[in-house]
Amino acid sequence: NVVIEDGPVVIAMRKGIPILIDEIDAGGANLLMCLQGVLEGKPLYIKAKNEIVYPTLGFNVIATANTKGRGSDEGKYLSQILDDAFLERFPITVEQEYPDAKTEKKILKPLIPDEQFVEHLVQWADVVRKSYNEGATDEIISTRRLVHIAKAFSIFKDRIKAITLCVNRFDAETKMAFLDLYSKVDAKVEVPQAAPAPDTGEVPF
Repeated sequence: NVVIEDGPVVIAMRKGIPILIDEIDAGGANLLMCLQGVLEGKPLYIKAKNEIVYPTLGFNVIATANTKGRGSDEGKYLSQILDDAFLERFPITVEQEYPDAKTEKKILKPLIPDEQFVEHLVQWADVVRKSYNEGATDEIISTRRLVHIAKAFSIFKDRIKAITLCVNRFDAETKMAFLDLYSKVDAKVEVPQAAPAPDTGEVPF
């Protein structure tokens, strides 16, 4: 048997609740076209049921994105350029910055019993972000990465090992720069030196 089930947007319209569409700038053109009328508060016609669904009071569409709809010039995000007509259907745009130090500490403290380590991580991330804003580095330490470090620390019980495992995703130069910077914040850790290149006996031209 063929069963017609309501999707998340239709359910939210019927119940009068907000719907959150995460990473909307990674969606395709079909998604955007389907939402055009909904974002204007218009009813939705379901052809399979021959039914018109009207938005109940309380229904709203909230979308999140890593960009402002213009794509990612630096290639950090697999985002698409969103049509201006579509973007204009969102009345407001809220810019979400990284949490301040106080909030970030509240996020990390339940994950790390070592309060001093929490202080050092937050200070380290703040310095990296300032360097990023000044153009001194192309990478950044996000709150999500700090949480990853906290979880790694709960497993290995070693500060520098937890950090190293969680910054391995960056290129070698950036990784070593981040580790070196952390060692300047936290006097208790020592960054292991990179192993020298093996001597092949070949003479370079």
